[in-house]
Amino acid sequence: MESALNFYRVLAYIVGVMLLVLCAGMVVKYGFDNSTMVAVVGPIHGFLYMVYLVAAINLGLIKARWPIGYLLLVLVAGTIPFLSFVLERNVTDRVRRRIATAS
Repeated sequence: MESALNFYRVLAYIVGVMLLVLCAGMVVKYGFDNSTMVAVVGPIHGFLYMVYLVAAINLGLIKARWPIGYLLLVLVAGTIPFLSFVLERNVTDRVRRRIATAS
């Protein structure tokens, strides 16, 4: 479960940063009429978000067996700025507590 957690954590940070860059790109696109940043970052974030979904499902559904509501919240976290950072910390604490009690 630790390797699944580490993979999830890396992707949560990357997707969170890419989402913030995409939001900055949206400001540039609509504020300064330059869509280059969105055209480049958008597809990259989309692809990485799909990998994030797989990592979260692997960790939450298969390994840690979270309730569906919590899993859905974690899955949506990659689409709301800053939420992936907050939930990454929460997920890490939750999984590490479970690993500690299983030992």
